[in-house]
Amino acid sequence: MTISRNIRRSLISTTALCASTFFLPLYAAAEDAATAEDENVFEEVVVTGSRIIRKDIESVSPITVTNAEEIKFSGHMRIEDMLNGLPQLEAAEHAYEGNGTSGVATLDLRGLGSNRTLVLVNGRRMQPGGVKSYSVDINQIPSSLLKRVEVLTGGASTTYGADAVAGVVNFIIDDTFEGVKVSAGVGAYQHNNNNSYMQGLLDDAGYDYPKGSALDGASYNFDVAMGGSFADGRGHVSMYANYRQTNELHMDSRDYSSCALLTNSCGGSSNAVIPNFDFWNVDQGTGEIDFTTERWVQMDANGAFSDFDDNYYNYAPVNHWQRPDKRFAGGGFLTYELSDNAKAYMEVMMARDTTTGQYAPSGTFFNDNYKMKCSSPLLSAAQVADICGTFGLSGDDEFAFDVGKRNVEGGPRQNQFTHNSMRFVLGVKGDITDNWRYDTSLTYGATSSEDTYVNDFFAPNIRAALDVKLDSEGNMQCANEVAHKDGCVPYTLFSNNVTKEQADYLTATGILSGLTEETVFNGFVSGDLPLTLADDPVQAVFGLEYRKEHYRRTSDNLFENGQLLGNGGAVRSVDGSYDVKELFSELYVPMVQNKEFIQDLVLELGLRVSDYSTTGTVATYKAGLNWQVNDSIKFRGSYNRASRAPNVVELYSPQRLALWDGTDPCAGATPIFTAAQCANTGVTAAQYGNISVSSAGQYNEIIGGNPDLDKETGDTFTIGFVATPLEGLTLNVDYWNIKISGLIDGVSSQLALDKCGETGNAVFCDLVNRGPSGSLWRGTTAAITSTDQNLGYTKQSGIDFAGDYVMEMGEGSLNFKLLGSYLIDKFTQSFPGEADSEYDCVGRINGNCYPTPKWRHTASVIYNSGDFWQVGLKWRYFGKVTNPDSERDNKDISAYSYLDLSAGFELSDNVNLAMGINNILDRDPPMLNSSNSTTGNTKPGTYDPLGRRLFATITAQF
Repeated sequence: MTISRNIRRSLISTTALCASTFFLPLYAAAEDAATAEDENVFEEVVVTGSRIIRKDIESVSPITVTNAEEIKFSGHMRIEDMLNGLPQLEAAEHAYEGNGTSGVATLDLRGLGSNRTLVLVNGRRMQPGGVKSYSVDINQIPSSLLKRVEVLTGGASTTYGADAVAGVVNFIIDDTFEGVKVSAGVGAYQHNNNNSYMQGLLDDAGYDYPKGSALDGASYNFDVAMGGSFADGRGHVSMYANYRQTNELHMDSRDYSSCALLTNSCGGSSNAVIPNFDFWNVDQGTGEIDFTTERWVQMDANGAFSDFDDNYYNYAPVNHWQRPDKRFAGGGFLTYELSDNAKAYMEVMMARDTTTGQYAPSGTFFNDNYKMKCSSPLLSAAQVADICGTFGLSGDDEFAFDVGKRNVEGGPRQNQFTHNSMRFVLGVKGDITDNWRYDTSLTYGATSSEDTYVNDFFAPNIRAALDVKLDSEGNMQCANEVAHKDGCVPYTLFSNNVTKEQADYLTATGILSGLTEETVFNGFVSGDLPLTLADDPVQAVFGLEYRKEHYRRTSDNLFENGQLLGNGGAVRSVDGSYDVKELFSELYVPMVQNKEFIQDLVLELGLRVSDYSTTGTVATYKAGLNWQVNDSIKFRGSYNRASRAPNVVELYSPQRLALWDGTDPCAGATPIFTAAQCANTGVTAAQYGNISVSSAGQYNEIIGGNPDLDKETGDTFTIGFVATPLEGLTLNVDYWNIKISGLIDGVSSQLALDKCGETGNAVFCDLVNRGPSGSLWRGTTAAITSTDQNLGYTKQSGIDFAGDYVMEMGEGSLNFKLLGSYLIDKFTQSFPGEADSEYDCVGRINGNCYPTPKWRHTASVIYNSGDFWQVGLKWRYFGKVTNPDSERDNKDISAYSYLDLSAGFELSDNVNLAMGINNILDRDPPMLNSSNSTTGNTKPGTYDPLGRRLFATITAQF
């Protein structure tokens, strides 16, 4: 929303509509309001979601505005942490991810996916973000020149492209900044470790945990901005530089994350320090493994075997809670008047971000089946008698096994990410006539990234290190001569004396490198048509756009061949692209004006025709109506149709083995499902009750793209009103309804497994493939297929509320704000016409549903003294959610409230201080088991994960 200085009063009083989420300096607002009243000048503006130039700052679709001051007083140094507090957003990728992180920060409107949330800078696209994520990485945003963020959730596909199905997040940069501004900030977490529930479970498991108060997780930022005019005012330049550093924080810093939570106990991994084994007999004639002879055992410190019971490894403590991160960013924004009818503009944005995700040491993960002779030097005589004697073997007879051994001797694994991004915009805009304007631009954005994956087990070396013989002096050496010459060290896991030398030989480093590129040419004209139905003429926009997207990921041999055991499966190289040619148009039709009960009635229409090189030609269109009854009330409604083509990753990403968190209802001695239900999923009668549970709660799935994908279609309907019933009071209420058909996604693995067992429907059962022992987590052949396809539909509806009230109090003023959302339904049918594939997420959390409360809000009260200080209190509320299928004692998450306190002080004419405490009551996050949590037994990004946050920022401007 490009807004002139002279209409800021209208923005504050009527676009409180837009429900600014927290802090707007009231003294500044009053000063601008007085200026606007004196001048009584209302210049023309452009509203996010349209390219029509108008006098009305109201949008036909709901818009939420968050300005730079609000972000500063929120205490967040990462913009995604601030925006995830908005009721319209669901947490996506963020800094509280260690295991499985992509190293980027993304946004997700309505929980419909980051791939359906379009991110803009000054109304123009940002490029996708990294080697492991095709969504926009908002780490690139220049915080020092950020003017405000506008979130439009009513659909904006006709204006910006069909991938704006869920809406648009538009970052508005202050490209007219004058002077010099320097800002420095610091923040840290303080928490009292006194979670009695988790401490009791940790005590039961014999695990260590922290006690008492902690002050940690510090982050720092330093920002510089400068700007000014040149060439006698014909040109202007704004420049910025940002630095941000975040310190790492591990799971063992909090008692509630010091172990992985299972149903009602601390869990762990059966890939343990002292290994666990599966043993099988082998047909000595054919070499075939007889999986019906399975022995599932654990080994003690002396090398003796017993039936598996409780030999687990607590993998949680070394995992990252908060990743270490360093970001450098810089760039500039330039405008220059070439003539009276041509103004050139240029934008340059560059950023470099480095971050590391650390998680538990690698393991053998029961990944491969090995064969070993009873005469192997790795075995003691007692072990030979136990293993081979059980199967009736001796001498050079072979038995088979897989093993769960944690590489604690080699240390934790890490994903070390580097992202380098750049974005260039070059354009010219100006007047054609008094009533017609043009704007043409070329945008190029690219992000190069690298993921260096260190300290993972290398499969070929493990196999070589388990094939051992004695040399002439009776010392063990690797039997394969080539491996021996290459430094192979025998892996003495049967004797429990693995050394660092052995670990070094068994581990390797894999490298993924990626490049995403986006090129956009856009040109349009806008102006008045020679057609008038009311007082003002009909306005129109006619334009064209060409866009090309390119994604390349290059895997080294280790990734390409799936030889890193802790990575789940092979990660193939991919190189794909597509382009799209588009024509678009908008009409702004004043139908009735200045009549009784119809101060203004405006029809808005839009059309975009897109020709994709992949899926062909599709049309996107919209219709909206604004009815201003009088100065106090306005009604608005809109309908948007979007046809989104699959992106490069959805089309071309190779299919591979990965992991999903959940539950196998056919595992364990007493399965949840009956024998008949488990038979539907591929469990034999002999396997029923004998399938081992994944102690980490992780199972195999196959994910990846699909070159045969077709478009998905989104329909968005909104209707609401804006009212100012009292002086200083603005209310906004909007009903919204979104339905996406032909949904591009993979079927939830948990849903496929559950519905296969419950119904026996081949639609689900064809996706389930159990391994030879009935397992869904051992080896690489067992998995549930969850590749991208065109599914059924998802539908959401709800009501958004926003309110803003300003009143005088003494010498100052008091400002109340509310931004809330009531969810009516969030319904998905995975397969068209299949009632068994339906589920509703309202008020629920489970393997298919992110925490989805019926109601959530952010409310605040701000007192401005009218002097040098101001203070604010914010209330963040997240309603109750439940998991009716859970067997946990605490299966419901009660409603959560957080209170945040902030204050601001003008220390001088040029220096101000912002400080505060978020989550002032230091509330622990809700505890969730491994199948429902994402990190640290909870859902960070939705719930505050680390306790109360203290922050301060000082800014000097000249």
